[in-house]
Amino acid sequence: MTRARIILALAQGCTNQQVAKHLELRAATVSKWRGRFAQEGPAGLSDEPRSGKPPTYTRETEMRVLSTLDAPPPDGYAQWIGSLLAAALGDVSRSQVWRILRVHGISLQRRRSWCVSTDPQFAEKAADVVGLYLDPPENAVVAEYPGREIHVILDNLSTHKPRRDMWLARHRNVHLHSAPTHASWLNQIEVWFSILSRAALKGGSYTSPNKVREAIDAFLTVYNENAHPWRKAEVHQTTPKPKCAHLCR
Repeated sequence: MTRARIILALAQGCTNQQVAKHLELRAATVSKWRGRFAQEGPAGLSDEPRSGKPPTYTRETEMRVLSTLDAPPPDGYAQWIGSLLAAALGDVSRSQVWRILRVHGISLQRRRSWCVSTDPQFAEKAADVVGLYLDPPENAVVAEYPGREIHVILDNLSTHKPRRDMWLARHRNVHLHSAPTHASWLNQIEVWFSILSRAALKGGSYTSPNKVREAIDAFLTVYNENAHPWRKAEVHQTTPKPKCAHLCR
């Protein structure tokens, strides 16, 4: 506002000294904004860009925290904790350590490991099993019915893969589908029932089987609004990132 008043007063023919006296400013201040306006117009009355305070923590800090997680914890400790990470880094506060971990969804107290499938036919087998659930062959069943196709899904265990399966040779209507090795995640039915139990049934009180069915139907209606169905074409052979530091790449 003051800078605009300076320019308006000068436009009315006032001298620098007169404007400075009227607005109770130094003559040098009036001269400064008069020159800026003459060179740049209205844009010259804006503040010049300021660099501001440099950030305390950078992308490099984030990488250091994640890389430290990949290293073994100090002697005497079974796992990393926030304060231990901060102490090991020396110049990163505990609050910043926790902030970085939250950004990447890392919980030190709930770290888990799992067996990653090394099956070279992982994608092919997974797509086969998923496709069987999505689009089962017409009139095929999973049970023992003479004269009909029988499709059986098996865990990929050595006991399920004999070198000479004479029984299977005699029963040409039986087709076996093996899940990839170390791929228990394909047990989607069991996983979904666990979700149903925890989200809709646990802690409930039901006076009859009909009430249980109603609760299940109500949950299905809500759950299916945001559910993502299996799609056979979406099965891909991928390799998970083995280290926390890879999350920054």
